[in-house]
Amino acid sequence: GALQGHQSPALTETLLLGVLRIPAALQVRDYYVQETWSREPYYARREPKPEPFSPPLPAGTRDRERELRPPEPRPPKKATKLKKAPKRDKLAPETPPPGKNSNRKGVRTKSFEKAANDDHSVPVARDDVRESCPPLGLETLKITDFQLHASTSKRYGLGAHRGRLNIQAGINENDFYDGAWCAGRNDLRQWIEVDARRLTKFTGVITQGRNSLWLSDWVTSFKVMVSNDSHTWVTVKNGSGDMVSFMFPLSMPLQPNYPSEFQTVFLSPDPNNYYHRRNEMTTTDDLDFKHHSHKEMRQLMKAVNEMCPNITRIYNIGKSHQGLKLYAVEITDHPGEHEVGEPEFHYIAGAHGNEVLGRELTLLLMQFLCQEYLAGNARIVRLVEETRIHILPSLNPDGYEKAYAGGSELGGWSLGRWTHDGIDINNNFPDLNTLLWEAEDRQNIPRKVPNHYIAIPEWFLSENATVAVETRAVIAWMEKIPFVLGGNLQGGELVVAYPYDMVRSLWKTQEPSPTPDDHVFRWLAYSYASTHRLMTDARRRVCHTEDFQKEDGTVNGASWHTVAGSLNDFSYLHTNCFELSIYVGCDKFPHESELPEEWENNRESLIVFMEQVHRGIKGVVRDSHGKGIPNVVISVEGINHDIRTASDGDYWRLLNPGEYVVTAKAEGFASSTKNCMVGYDMGATQCDFTLSKTNLARIREIMEKFGKQPISLPARRLKLRGRKRRQRG
Repeated sequence: GALQGHQSPALTETLLLGVLRIPAALQVRDYYVQETWSREPYYARREPKPEPFSPPLPAGTRDRERELRPPEPRPPKKATKLKKAPKRDKLAPETPPPGKNSNRKGVRTKSFEKAANDDHSVPVARDDVRESCPPLGLETLKITDFQLHASTSKRYGLGAHRGRLNIQAGINENDFYDGAWCAGRNDLRQWIEVDARRLTKFTGVITQGRNSLWLSDWVTSFKVMVSNDSHTWVTVKNGSGDMVSFMFPLSMPLQPNYPSEFQTVFLSPDPNNYYHRRNEMTTTDDLDFKHHSHKEMRQLMKAVNEMCPNITRIYNIGKSHQGLKLYAVEITDHPGEHEVGEPEFHYIAGAHGNEVLGRELTLLLMQFLCQEYLAGNARIVRLVEETRIHILPSLNPDGYEKAYAGGSELGGWSLGRWTHDGIDINNNFPDLNTLLWEAEDRQNIPRKVPNHYIAIPEWFLSENATVAVETRAVIAWMEKIPFVLGGNLQGGELVVAYPYDMVRSLWKTQEPSPTPDDHVFRWLAYSYASTHRLMTDARRRVCHTEDFQKEDGTVNGASWHTVAGSLNDFSYLHTNCFELSIYVGCDKFPHESELPEEWENNRESLIVFMEQVHRGIKGVVRDSHGKGIPNVVISVEGINHDIRTASDGDYWRLLNPGEYVVTAKAEGFASSTKNCMVGYDMGATQCDFTLSKTNLARIREIMEKFGKQPISLPARRLKLRGRKRRQRG
């Protein structure tokens, strides 16, 4: 199981603990029972006096409480006070919903915290506890491996250091990366321990079973012990002196031999502790650091638009399966229109609804850009005036609402990942890689299948295809706007993945699969990773199983794990846009209190990555009359991937510094070739083209002008040959 504790700053008289130990008990047959221990085991509590006022619950709190409680247990009717024998509170487990939207291996519990002082106390709602009692940091890796200890371990990969909430096992579940702590022996003397290394109040427990594709190992019950010196241990008891134990209902049959599987213990730091304050990340940005519901997100967008009406515009690209609008914010000096020569950039977040950090980072980013623009920050002003920025914070709002209802600790690893109709948006795009590679193997490139702008297969466009409405909406959005660069923010890891995401060898699941623009993609990925506070830190602990430090916090998607029909590959092969997946944190749904630090981790990277849209060459392709020519193919010698001009004839081609031979060609026009130099300074090199019409195109134009059909020269030759044959015969 996984355990999680919470701090309660409202309590003025708190019990401070240094070390927590949890011994595992043997299996029990009657495991459909669960009890919680008193949050104040060393204090007696007296009955409270009636209170004239009780704070209102947040919207939706009562509904969520009813959803998370079974009919039998009831919450305490009276608020608790100190120095009185406590009553035992029963807390119901959260029952995971059926279907693939939940892969939670066990039951997780959370206690209700009481606000207290010398005279009275007021019950606090579950949502209040969720925000006021943050976890200590096992999932976010603030608790180091050296603070986790256990009595025994089955092997190194099942050691105490793997006992973290939502820890993911490796594919092979080998000796180094497994999905839980597993005791080496099956008896009552096994325990897992967390050394808080400072005065800490332990206020709650969340449990989770082992993450495994092959095994189902669980803990059915355990007790809690505490110590201030790691030598004398006291078992947590209720007011009547009985030992409080934990027992769990399970979602699958028990394994007879291993009931001792744990996955996390969380403690909460004393907020007044000097060492805690010294190591805490702070931010000076005045932003709205909280988790936003869909309605609150829309209200925040409106507030940003009202603050910066001259540089922002709110629009939507469609609706979700449940009818929620897919809102986007445009930030530029002339919102609502494409300016010739100005590149288009986008951030997409929330394709997986439970990967919430990216969503909140994009909301923080739009606030930050607005504030800094108004403050006259020269860097931000230049970025806004020279770039058309689009931010789509929630591509899967239906999934997010499910994750949001569970909260940052109770959502599990996958609740809300999929759309309402069970589709993973991230790999729901048409597989254009196979079309390209098969054509290359037949040597049909570029005659029958181009190396860019590959058409979407007809089957994908049919109504019966298994395609999410959100996927169709984002495809239409990307076809309408000539994006140059984009990043889709994801969670659960700390790395930047670049295409291709799909392996070329059919029998492999992992294989480097570089694009023709591999050097450009590597630079784009490194530009984000190198400016992130943690991605390239060789001292940091890996999130789950993969160590990406050998490539400085970047990875080729296919060499990590193959995905067919990814957004990155589709964007590269169907549009001009270079798309990368940015995994912004180990914790998919961090607690609200973690958002300021996560913003500091990612703020500079988010800005630097946007600035990369101005790297390479840009220009306008015009005809002899000065009119822009759309759909002109821009080719770079030595790179087997072309791009095309937008409707006004302007184009942008991302390139690393160097000298390039660039060719512009279009049907009916004579091609033109130039040498274009890309420097190291920020700013794309201007490389314009003027194309003249071919002689045949001019003849056709003249004949059409005077109402005559142009002569088809090949057909005329055939007629002449036929006439000569007849004359000979």
